[in-house]
Amino acid sequence: MNQRSNAEAVYVSRRKLSARATPYVFALYMATIMAFLMSLVITAANSGIDNDYLSNALHAYKLAMPVAFLCILVVRPIVIKLVSMTVHPHR
Repeated sequence: MNQRSNAEAVYVSRRKLSARATPYVFALYMATIMAFLMSLVITAANSGIDNDYLSNALHAYKLAMPVAFLCILVVRPIVIKLVSMTVHPHR
């Protein structure tokens, strides 16, 4: 049983990306979630919720997702700097 759990741990470890990918993976997940939620909210605010609501929101998402991803890549370092200027470091 222990050998199997070790093999599973190695398999999971091999599937993970290196730590260098962290900013890009963070940006991808953040953009995916935020762009989808914002597309839902803005579509509802602009067009209301009708029979075409989900189709319209997904159409907006196709544009919003890549834009959000690029914006997060650009803005993230600025936000990190602003946070470091306004928050005491952990001790």
